[in-house]
Amino acid sequence: MTETEIIAGPPPSAVMVQLLGGFQVSQAIYVVADLGVATILEQEGPKTIAELAERTGAQRDPLRRLLRVLAPLGVFTTEGEYVDVTPVGATLSEKHPQSLHGMARMWMETHYLPFSELGHSVRTGRPGSDKYLGERFFDWVAADPQREVLFSRAMADITASLRTGMFDGYQLPAGRTVADIGGSDGSVLVELLTQDRDADRRGILFDRPTTVAAADRTLAAAGLTDRVEVVAGDFFTEVPAADIYVLSYILHDWDDQENRRILASIAAAAVPGARLLIIEGVVPDGDEPHLTKAIDLTMLGMLTGKERTEQEYRDLLHSSGFTLDRIVSTPSPFSILEATLR
Repeated sequence: MTETEIIAGPPPSAVMVQLLGGFQVSQAIYVVADLGVATILEQEGPKTIAELAERTGAQRDPLRRLLRVLAPLGVFTTEGEYVDVTPVGATLSEKHPQSLHGMARMWMETHYLPFSELGHSVRTGRPGSDKYLGERFFDWVAADPQREVLFSRAMADITASLRTGMFDGYQLPAGRTVADIGGSDGSVLVELLTQDRDADRRGILFDRPTTVAAADRTLAAAGLTDRVEVVAGDFFTEVPAADIYVLSYILHDWDDQENRRILASIAAAAVPGARLLIIEGVVPDGDEPHLTKAIDLTMLGMLTGKERTEQEYRDLLHSSGFTLDRIVSTPSPFSILEATLR
C-alpha cells in the first residue's frame, strides 16, 4: 500500500458500512442516556466502568463494549478502566444546561420504529409513521399523556439548546402584545420578554391544553407570571388577538395547506400591519452541510411538513396574506423570519 493510499482513508465500502450502522449508534447513544451514564459523568467526573455498571444497573462487560463503540465517535473518552464524557456526550446529561437527554429518549421511543417505513414515505409522499402507527403522529402522541409530556420536553430541550445566543442583540418589533403560538412550555416567550427593553410589553402563551399545563413553572421561574397570559386552544381554528405573533419551530411540522390554516387563524385574529416572527432553519442551496437537511429527513418520515428554503417561505407567506420583510441570521442553526400581515 502506498503512502497516497493510506492518506486517502478507508475504502468506500468501509465508509458505507459505517453509514449503514448508524441505526445501531443511535440506539447505543439512547441506552447510555437512558441509563444515566452521561448524567453521572457530567456531574461527577470520571468513573470506572465497574462503578458505572453498579450505579446504572448495567452489566459491566456489555457496558464496557457499548462505551468502547461510542468513544471513537467523540461521545466518551477512556483511559484504562476509567471513562469520562466529552462536551458532546455531556449534552446527554439530564442536568446539562443544553441537555438533549429528552430528545434522545423521544426520538428512540417515538420515532425509531415508525421510521422503518421511510420507504413508504418516498413512494407515496405520505408519512411512513402514519402507516406504522395507524394514525397521524401528533394524534398518536396526544392519545397518551406520557408521550405528550416526553415530546414537549424534547422539543423544549432541542430548541433551547440549538437556539443558544440567537436572540442576543435582537429587538422585537413595535407592539404591546406578543403571542407565542404553539409555545409549549413558554421558554421562547420568556427569552424574548426578558431580553426585551420594553418592560411594559405583555405576552400570551398559546398551545394545546395538555401542553400549556407545563408553562406555569417556566413563567414563575422567570418572574413573568403577571406579564403572560396562558391560553389553551387549537391554532388551526382560532388564536388570540395580538400585535406580534411568534411561530417557533411550528411551520416545519406541517405541509403548505395545513400551514395556510395556521396562518389564516392568525390573519383572522390580527389587524393589517401585525407582525409575524417565524423561528425556523432555512435550507441553504447546494451541498453545503446544514442541520435543516438532516431534520428534513425526520419530517419526510414522520410528518407532513418539511424544512424550507427562503423562496418556499416567501411563497407560503405571500399566499397567506403576509409579506416576508427580512431574514435575520443568528449564531444558531435557526433564523428569524420577520413578516407583516398585508
